[in-house]
Amino acid sequence: MVCYMKVISPKIQFFEPLDGPAMLKRLERAGRVCYKSENKITVGSAEQFLGSIIRRGHESVLEHEKITVSIICDRGVTHELVRHRIASYSQESTRYCNYTNEKFGSELTFIKPCFWAEDDPNYRIWEEQMRQAEQAYNALIAAGASPQEARSVLPNSLKTEIVVTMNLREWRHFFRLRTAPAAHPQMREMAELLLEAFRNGVPVIFDDLT
Repeated sequence: MVCYMKVISPKIQFFEPLDGPAMLKRLERAGRVCYKSENKITVGSAEQFLGSIIRRGHESVLEHEKITVSIICDRGVTHELVRHRIASYSQESTRYCNYTNEKFGSELTFIKPCFWAEDDPNYRIWEEQMRQAEQAYNALIAAGASPQEARSVLPNSLKTEIVVTMNLREWRHFFRLRTAPAAHPQMREMAELLLEAFRNGVPVIFDDLT
């Protein structure tokens, strides 16, 4: 049986364009209610105000804004991702997606492991195992199995897309945990992609995270 396996790297995309400065203005308006200091709102005051409340640990104010992002990664990563409970998730379903259909290129797509170079013997073992998984999946579908039955042979490395929404405080919590040295390498790879994009899109809020 011919296989058309594809291997890709993880990637992210904001579900809608980020307007970081507008977010900061709304957060400042909400946060200043605590101190009844709305009269101090000026051009550029949001950055200073929010930097101050973050330094003082008053992060509940950040819950008034959210970010939604589409993440393409392997399914093993999403098993860890959905453990963050203050969030909403919508994920590509292997029960209903038939990967032998043309809209999926009639092939399975896998996420390249970040911890092995392509000339590493371990990578070649992994690659062969992915080919075998694709062959088994295709054979099951050809024999009349439904996608939800055939998915039993699919590995953690299978590409998936998941849409994630968290408020800004929860995103900060996520980054503290998932960019740490103890995080799984593929989770850390994805979290670092996100953190860089968040820093570029939203001033102040994520600047103190490394």
